Amino acid sequence: MKVRLLARDSKMPNIAIMKISTYHKHLGDDVDWYNPIFDYNNTDILYESILFNFTKPYAYYPNCKIIKGGTGFDIKSQLPKEIDEIIELDYSLYPNCDYSMQFYSRGCVRNCSFCVVREKEGFIKSVQPFKLNPNGKHIEVLDNNFFANPEWKNAVKDLLRINQPINLHGVDVRTLTQEKCVALNKLKHYKQIHIAWDFPKFDMKPLLEYVLQWIKPYKLMCYVLIGFNSTKEEDLYRVEELRKLKIDPFVMPYNKKDSYQKSFARWVNMKATFKSVKWQDYKKS
Repeated sequence: MKVRLLARDSKMPNIAIMKISTYHKHLGDDVDWYNPIFDYNNTDILYESILFNFTKPYAYYPNCKIIKGGTGFDIKSQLPKEIDEIIELDYSLYPNCDYSMQFYSRGCVRNCSFCVVREKEGFIKSVQPFKLNPNGKHIEVLDNNFFANPEWKNAVKDLLRINQPINLHGVDVRTLTQEKCVALNKLKHYKQIHIAWDFPKFDMKPLLEYVLQWIKPYKLMCYVLIGFNSTKEEDLYRVEELRKLKIDPFVMPYNKKDSYQKSFARWVNMKATFKSVKWQDYKKS
């Protein structure tokens, strides 16, 4: 069969599409990205992955069996079991990708109202890790809450064995203990460790001060969600407290079209400006 793939709104390599490609190539099918110029009239199956619900509809679908999936299409959509259980991702679809993507757990212990992970993936559970990209130079660890994984120690052992720099996408400060902080220090980090201070009603400062007993502040970058159940005063309080702790804040606007949220994010996220200009002066400019 001629199988074609679409992943129009994926910034990173699309894991679902890579699993689908591996599955069909093992069956001996002709698998590649969909190009309407060459594939419009003679494709047997088209798979399309949509991550965001604001992605515009595609205009050049072929006359064939079309299978759509992904959070942007249906939050409950899932791959068939025989495809979902594949651990060998087809990195040949992304020849310029120089890193591996990895999960040691799926789901989350939290159920944040702005996040779809719990609804889509359920409560946190350990999963079998993927095989690595043969051309990978570092690892993007995509777990939503790495240290909430009941098997986090095994995950750390595996990463230490591989001995490549890692980029941890989900470290929840509320789960950290001295033992976990020591483990973080043992790992090679490709970028700063990503943490978050999403809820202004929950004062993270004591927890951050606790963590800083073992982790240097320059190793941390803290996402700050604004515009979601927060006031401007609460937004400013969080980034200024992070400044005092010498932790880099990174503001995430909930509504990117809102002028205040865009301006505040621009002020904080441009490090040189954040270090040299106060918010009261910046917003007047």
